Amino acid sequence: MMDKKMKKILTALLLLVSMCAVAQTDSWRAYMSYSEPQQIVKGDNQLYVCASDNLYKYSLTDQSITTYDKIRQLSDTNIERIAWNPTVKKLIIVYKNKNIDLLFDNDEVFNISSYMNRTMTQDKTINALCIYKHYAYLCTAFGLVKINMNRNEVSESYLLNRNIVAMGVADDVIYIKDKQGTLLSAKANGNLIDPNSWTTGATAPEGIFDQDNSAWNQYYDTVKALQPGGPRYNTFFFMKYLNNCLTTVGGGWKDGGEFARPACVQFLAPDDETWTIIGKDDVEPYSATNFTDATCLAYDPKDATHFFLATCGSGLYEFRNNKMVKNYTQGNSPLQSALPTTHPACVNYVRVDALTFDNDGMLWMSCSAEAANKDNILRLNPATGEWKEYNDAILKHNNNILYILRKSIRDNKGNIWIVNDHHLHPCLIRINPETETFTRFDNFVNQDGTKYEVHYVRCVEQDLDGNIWIGTDIGLFMYNEAQQADETLGFTQVKVPRNDGTDLADYLLTNTDITCITIDGANRKWIGTNSSGVYLISADNYTQLHNFTTENSPLLSNTIESIAVNPNTGETFFGTDMGLCSYMSDASAAIDEMKSDDVYAFPNPVPPGYNGLITVRGLSMNADVKILTISGKLVAEGHSNGGTFTWNGCDQSGRRVASGVYMIATATKDGKKGVVAKVAVVQ
Repeated sequence: MMDKKMKKILTALLLLVSMCAVAQTDSWRAYMSYSEPQQIVKGDNQLYVCASDNLYKYSLTDQSITTYDKIRQLSDTNIERIAWNPTVKKLIIVYKNKNIDLLFDNDEVFNISSYMNRTMTQDKTINALCIYKHYAYLCTAFGLVKINMNRNEVSESYLLNRNIVAMGVADDVIYIKDKQGTLLSAKANGNLIDPNSWTTGATAPEGIFDQDNSAWNQYYDTVKALQPGGPRYNTFFFMKYLNNCLTTVGGGWKDGGEFARPACVQFLAPDDETWTIIGKDDVEPYSATNFTDATCLAYDPKDATHFFLATCGSGLYEFRNNKMVKNYTQGNSPLQSALPTTHPACVNYVRVDALTFDNDGMLWMSCSAEAANKDNILRLNPATGEWKEYNDAILKHNNNILYILRKSIRDNKGNIWIVNDHHLHPCLIRINPETETFTRFDNFVNQDGTKYEVHYVRCVEQDLDGNIWIGTDIGLFMYNEAQQADETLGFTQVKVPRNDGTDLADYLLTNTDITCITIDGANRKWIGTNSSGVYLISADNYTQLHNFTTENSPLLSNTIESIAVNPNTGETFFGTDMGLCSYMSDASAAIDEMKSDDVYAFPNPVPPGYNGLITVRGLSMNADVKILTISGKLVAEGHSNGGTFTWNGCDQSGRRVASGVYMIATATKDGKKGVVAKVAVVQ
C-alpha cells in the first residue's frame, strides 16, 4: 500500500505532467482543413459550419470553436450538406457517399448508415435536404427519403421515379419539384408511399423552394474571420519529414492526366498545431503561369531556407524564406513544354517532377516533355544557375522518352533513384551523379525465375539495411546489394512462411497496388496502397504488424497517396484522398548513444485508470530494456523498436502493477550498460 506522502507527491507530479501532455502510443489524430466555408446553419446559439467538406461549430455565446472529424466524433469524411432541426435540436450531416450522421447539441453522434448500405437499382443521389417538424427529407434521384430525427432512423422511402431537386412544406402540404420543373404535392399526413397520393399540376406557394440563406448572409463575415486551425487544403500528394517539420505538397498527376488540384505547400510544425502555408496568393501574380498540381519539393542541403517546388504544368518554382523568387518554364530555362509548340498553352504546360539534390548540392529533376521527345532529365546548379540536359539512350524505350519519371530518392551511396510510373515502359532508373551515368532496371523476374508483367512502378525507398524497395501495381519488390550492382539479375520477392506445418510460403503483398513506401526508425516498412489502406511490415519483412483500413481503424480512406514518419516521436502521417491523419506508432529513430537527459517515459506519472501503453523514448537501436521495482525485482522486459520501447503496465504474469515508482534499466544491443530512468504509476 502506498503511503499518503508518496501519493501526494505522485498526485502533484501528475498535475504537472498533465499540463504538457504527449500523444499516446497507438492513438490516432486527424488534420482536416476548415478553410473554405460552404454552408452555415444556426442552431440555438451555435453556428455549424461546413467548410472544405468538413465541420466545425462556433459558439455565439463564448466565441469558442469546436472542430469535428472522423477520428474523434464523426462517422465519415467528405460532407455534402448539413441542416439543423430546431424541433429535436440535432444537426443532420449528409456525406457524399450517402452516409448520414445526427449530431446532438451535446456533441453526441448517432450514425444512420442504412441508406448508404441499401442495395437498390435506383440512383441514390441526394439533391437537397428539407427539415419539417421532427423529420428530415432527402430529395433524391428517385423520390424522397424520410428520416425520423427523433427516433434516429430512416422511417420511409417514396419511390416516385422522378429526380426530385427541391421540397417545401406549407399548411401541412408537401410540395416537391423534379429536375424537369414538374410540381407535385401531397398531404404530409397522407400515404405518401403510394405514388397515387401525389398530384401534379399544383401551384406551389411563392418562394417555397427558396434556400434559406439567412445564416450565411448574416454570419458569413464572422465565419470568414474565424481560424479553426488545420491545413488550407485536404490534398497531400507528397509528404516528407524535413527540417524538423512535416512538409507536404498538394496536387499531383498520373498516367492519364493531372488531378487539377490547387498547388500548395503546407508545413506542420513539431507542435502539431501550427501550419505554414504557401498557396496561389503567395505565387501569383509573380508567376507567369497557373499554379496548379504541385508534385514534390526539395530543400537545398546548403541552405535550409532555400527550396524548389515542382509542378505538373507550370514548371519549377524557387523559394527563399517561403517567398517565391523565380518560376522556371520553357521561356527562361531548358525545361520543355509537354505540349506541341503550336498549342496555345504550350509555354504554360511544363511538367517537372522527381526533385532530388545530390551530395554536391546539384538539383536533379525530370521534365516529361513528350512533345519534344528529348532531355527528360535535367540538372541545375542553384549557386550559379547553370543547367545541364541529359539525353541518354537509357532514358528512352522504343525511341520514346520515359514519360512519368517521379518519386525520387537519394540512397546511402549518393545515387538517385527514380521510377517511371507509366504503362508504356514501367521501370526504375538509377543515376550516379558523380559519373553522370544512368542504369535502367526493367527486368521484372524474381528469384524463382517468375516473370511479371508490371504496368506501373509507383514508388521507391531504401531501408536501413541498404535494400531498395519498389512498389508496383502488382506488388512489392526488393533489390539487394547484388541486384543493385547488376540490373540483369532481376529482383527479390520476400517470401512469408505460412507456418501451417508445411514448407509453403507466400510472396509479401503480391497483387497489391502499392502507391508509397516509408521506412521508420525500427527499419519497418509502412506501405500505402491504392485501395487496401496501410500495411506495416516488420524489420525482418516476415510479419504483417498492421493493415489499417477504414473498416478496422480510424483511417480516413483506403486510398493512400503519401506516408511520412516523424523520426523523433514515431508519429506516422497518412496522406489520403480524403485528407490527412496520423497514427502514433511504437517506433522512433534510434540514437547512437543513450544519455540520461534523452531517455524518458510518458505518461509519467501514469494516471489512475490509464490502460494505454507506457512509452519510453531516447533509446539506441534494439536496446535491451528492463522494468524493475525499486528493490530490483524484474517486472517486464523487451527490446526497443528503433528508439522506442512500450510497456503495457503489467507484470510478467499479466497482472496490473501496483502504485509506485519503477526503474527503467537500459542496455545497448551488444550488452553495454545504458542509462536508468524512472516512471511513477498511480492506481
